[in-house]
Amino acid sequence: MEYKTQSLTKYLDDLSARLEAPGGGSAAALNAAMGASLVSMVINFTLGKPKYSKYEAELRAVLRKSDKLKDDFLGLVDLDVLAYKSKDPRKAMDVSLMLTRLCYEGIKIAAPLIKKTNVNLITDTVIAVIFLESAFSAACFNVQINLKMLKDKELTCLISKELRLKTRFVKHFRAKLEEKVGKIIRG
Repeated sequence: MEYKTQSLTKYLDDLSARLEAPGGGSAAALNAAMGASLVSMVINFTLGKPKYSKYEAELRAVLRKSDKLKDDFLGLVDLDVLAYKSKDPRKAMDVSLMLTRLCYEGIKIAAPLIKKTNVNLITDTVIAVIFLESAFSAACFNVQINLKMLKDKELTCLISKELRLKTRFVKHFRAKLEEKVGKIIRG
């Protein structure tokens, strides 16, 4: 079954049921898809506004990326289910690692939106980053548990280093974003 073509109700019913899958990995991917969708929404509400016309080309490029990310994340919802059902920790780890990398990219493209999009949607930008960060963190846990099952020290060291660096960026970016938005909202 492909959840990306099913109703949200069907997915949530299966997620909450006593089924082998979907589980936390696919839920994280769905959360990331919502984050990417919010990035697209913020841009769509900004395009065509004279105040932001100087950013139009850049925003259109980011919109293409966020729309692609949304589709990629939806694909990962189903890939995670398949990987889990395969009982192959390497496949499960690969899907979760892909999710961390895509979330990282999503957060990076959201960075310039605070100053280049409709200020009335600033909280939606923060929410997008929060969704992407939570999906990133969830996927990190899934990568780590699957690495433990693989018992490959070299691979574990390599991927752990990558995740540490990306986690540092993600947490720093979110803190800075919340600080900037807090100042704008509270004046």
